[in-house]
Order: sequence, then structure tokens, then C-alpha cells
Amino acid sequence: MYTRIYFLRFPKETCDQPIIYQLVRRYDIEFNILKADILPQREGIMILELKGLRENVKESLQYLHDLGVKAERLAGKIRRDEERCFQCGACTGICPVGALYIRRPEMAVIFDPDKCTGCGLCVTGCPVRAMEVSFDNIVEEALV
Repeated sequence: MYTRIYFLRFPKETCDQPIIYQLVRRYDIEFNILKADILPQREGIMILELKGLRENVKESLQYLHDLGVKAERLAGKIRRDEERCFQCGACTGICPVGALYIRRPEMAVIFDPDKCTGCGLCVTGCPVRAMEVSFDNIVEEALV
């Protein structure tokens, strides 16, 4: 599965339309709303995690673009402070994509940044705050 996080800016003309529903129905996209502020007759914003086949995500972004919705990819960069981490494994149970896992038999907590989507769940779940996230906006001119 292909997973990316986007910052969406909806024009006021589209705030009353079931746009996210259409992403699911037409493009077989899974979504997770991380933040939203949408009111009738006002510009709306949403931070949305999209998950699906790469081509479907690309087509859904084109659909949003055609409606006048501006989409910017939020690239979350997760980093682990090795000195703070004491290998408790709390982060492994909340990582939705398996970027944090326990390697057996040595019971080492492994972080695979290539699998990480930058959702930040591990940051809040780490009892010693060894996980850190920073977001860099990447405007996607080519829609992926």
C-alpha cells in the first residue's frame, strides 16, 4: 500500500460536497483525518492521510485538483534519539505501517525509516520522547 499525508485547502464553493466520500467510492482510497477545519461558505483545511494503490492515490489527487482543492504533501521526518531510547517497545504497538518493530531473539527495537509515513503516532507513544518528528511542506507540482 502507498501512504502519504497531505494538507488540503478547500475553496468555499466545495465545502458542502462529499469530496472525501468520493475518494473512497471512486478511487478505493482509505483515509485518516488528522485535522480538519471546514465550515459552510468558508475556505476549509484538512490534513489527511491517504492510503491505497499508488495509481489510485495519483488519480484521487487529480480529482481534488480538478475541483480546485489545493494539495500539498506533508513529509514527516521521524528520527529516533538513540541515547534516549531504552528499547521498551511501546512504539512498536502503535506504528500503523510496521516501521518500528521488535527484532527477535535479541528483542531490539528497530526503526525502518523507509517504511515510515511520518504520522507521528510514535512520538506521542514514546514514554521517554526518544522519537521526534518534523514536517516539511513539499508542494507536489506533478501530483505525486
